[in-house]
Parts: sequence; C-alpha cells; structure tokens
Amino acid sequence: MKPDQGVAIVGGGPAGLMAAEVLSGAGVPVDLYDAMPSVGRKFLLAGKGGLNLTHAEAFESFVSRFGERAGALRPLLERFGPQQVRDWAEGLGIGTFVGSSRRVFPTDMKAAPLLRAWLHRLRHPAPGGEPVHLHMRHRWLGFGADGGLRFHTPDGERTVHARAALLALGGASWPRLGSDGAWVPRLREAGLDVADLRAANCGFDVAGALARGVAEGWSAVFAERWAGQPFKTVAVAVGGPPTAPAGARPNAPPGALPDASPPDARRWHRGEFVATATGVEGSLVYALSAPLRECIAREGSATLWVDLLPDRSAERVLAEVAHPRGSRSLSSHLKGRLGLDGIKLALLNECLDREAMHDAARLAAAIKALPLRLIRPRPMAEAISTAGGVRLESLDEGLMARGRPGLFVAGEMLDWEAPTGGYLLTASLASGAWAGEAMRRWVRPG
Repeated sequence: MKPDQGVAIVGGGPAGLMAAEVLSGAGVPVDLYDAMPSVGRKFLLAGKGGLNLTHAEAFESFVSRFGERAGALRPLLERFGPQQVRDWAEGLGIGTFVGSSRRVFPTDMKAAPLLRAWLHRLRHPAPGGEPVHLHMRHRWLGFGADGGLRFHTPDGERTVHARAALLALGGASWPRLGSDGAWVPRLREAGLDVADLRAANCGFDVAGALARGVAEGWSAVFAERWAGQPFKTVAVAVGGPPTAPAGARPNAPPGALPDASPPDARRWHRGEFVATATGVEGSLVYALSAPLRECIAREGSATLWVDLLPDRSAERVLAEVAHPRGSRSLSSHLKGRLGLDGIKLALLNECLDREAMHDAARLAAAIKALPLRLIRPRPMAEAISTAGGVRLESLDEGLMARGRPGLFVAGEMLDWEAPTGGYLLTASLASGAWAGEAMRRWVRPG
C-alpha cells in the first residue's frame, strides 16, 4: 500500500474500535471506516437485553471454550482477557458485576453508556495520543489495482492508501447491521485463505413427527401452543443420528431406536433452551451448536438428547412413573409424582406414541433421555455469530496476512468460534488489541 496516511481500520465493531484505541494511545494517526451511519451497531443490539462483557470463570476454563483454536487464541487472551476487559470498562467509568452464571455485565446492564464513553476517549485521547477520525457510510469494495482500499461513499467511489490497514468487518450473521460476509470473495481474490462461513450460536430445525402428519418441524398443535416457551432445568447432550427401523418416527423414544444410546454422564450439559416454530434454540443449544452443526454436515442429522428431569435419577423416575395411578389421568399422575407438566409433558406427547406413553419403562427412559433429531441449522442471518473466516494459518503472529504485508485482520473475520457468555466479545476485543499493537510495531519499528 502507498504510505499516504497513517493507519486505516475498516469496521467499527469491538475489534476495530479496540485496535483504534491501542494505536491512538500510541500516537499513531488512525482513520476508521464503516459502512453504517454510526459505529458499534451490533455491539448496541447485542447489549439490548443486558451487555454480557465477558465471563468470570477460571482462565484455563475460559480458554478451553474456543475449542480447537484455544491454543492459537491463548496469547491474545493472556494479553487482553476477562480481567483486562473489566479493567478497561472500569477505566471508561463503567462498573461491572458478576452474575449468578458467572457472566460479567456493566452495573447498569446497558451498552450505550460504555460505547459513548469509548467514542469520547477515541475522539479526545490523553496527551500524547492521536484522535481517531471516523468515516461513516464507507462500504469497503475490495482492493484497487495499486493495493489501495476502495470504498463506496455517499459522494461516489473513493480509494484510500495507508501505511497499514486492519480489516475488522465481522462475520455474516447480522447483515442488516453491516456484517454480511461480502468480504469473503474479495479476500479470496486477493489471495487470502478463507474458510467458508457457517452459522454458529444458532438454532436448529427438528425432523418432523411423521405419525402426526408432518415431514419436518413440530406438529401444528405443538408449534402454535409452545413456540417461544423455554424448557427450564433440563440437561442435553449431543449424539449422532440414531438408526431407526423402517417406519419409526424421527423423534422417537429410546425404546424404538435400538441402535441409539444416550451419551454418558460426562457429556451432559445443564441449563435451558427454547422451542421455536420449527425446532430449538437458546443457550444450551448455542453452546453445542458446533458439534451439532458438524454432525449434521457429516451424517445428515444429529441427535440432541434431552433429560427432562436432571435432578431425578433414572431409578427414581421409573419408580414414580410405575407407581399405581388409580383413576388419575396420566398427565395428572406425572405432574403429581414428578412435577412434569407444561412444555415438558407436551414434548413427550409430541415425540412418543400412545403405546410408549403408557409403557412405564419406555416413558421413564424417554423422560431421562429423549432423542430429538435435528436436521439443519437455522439460516446464517438468524445466527448470533458465524464460524469460518480468514484462517489463522494464513496470518503471522501479529495477525498480518503472510502474502500481503501491511494488511491485518481481527475480530469475527478470523476462523474461530465460541459459545455465548462473553467469550465472543472478549476474543474480538483481544484480537483487536493484539492487531493494534502489531500494527504499531509495523508503522513505527524499533
């Protein structure tokens, strides 16, 4: 790139803003470009129900949430991890607290005050710093023939040259907020190695209950009554697609699926999830979205095993189900003996036929391990985040493209994923801080 100006950052999300802060504080002139009318729009929307900044679990456990990318992200998180995120927020005048789930939030739960304080500091840095100049409604179009950054602006196309540039354009899960993944073909054309983007932290569609006359999704009765309602205090685990005999219902009880075995106790995760009109979503499902997605891609479907009563042993459940119920209905019996009603009872009725519902052994087994067959993730535009992106192997240790000196990448554009709970935001901020420091060394060596 021609060294016409200081540093160009493309993307006004957490990663781009954090890189801008690092460079600004070091006295490096920064111009930040974003396609939207204002920066931080995804940040604001994500914090609408309470901004989850990070997570207060032990560091080793925190790092492990990044799966196969844990080793590559460890140095970044050691430099700017959960505690540093809290310190940074405190430095902006925003206190934090740890919730019951160990998630960390601003004391007022809001994203807007933090973003306002952050932008004020970027525009008015401490002595020795350089103000960050924001350029809105600048949509990146790719690289010019001379390596410059091409932008579509309200005044027509513009080409910018910089001593170094950072791309922090996000994934493809929030297209209406600018994260549309349009950068993928542009970077591939420029020679960067980019893995296909895939939905992450997403919901899934269930296979239909054929006995209820639907090929896919819930029955109309279940969807109309229970879509949007949570399954509380449950446990789930992931398995491969069960092999069912000819004519068996896709969402059938374990007794009808002789080749399907529930996972062992070490693989169960407690929490809650939500029924949708076509399947399931929510925190428990998001936490397992990567193995569910990969199993579906590999096998054509995946099994989400559901323990509807994780606080009761299988033996206790069987004893209560088998207890004589006299003249009481089955629903009254299950509610009285096990507290099982509402959406949990509705799910059993959705997935089990009449014979299974009145077989104590099969019903008890289903209560403790009910297999839901998932057939596809929801569209990427509905996902919280995306997996895939610029492969870390194509970048050097400073997140600079090996084949394109002076070009850096950060944030969700990188090929990593993590569950919700503050992990996504922390890693985005960490990658922005890491890239910002590498860019400072690049433009001002020594």
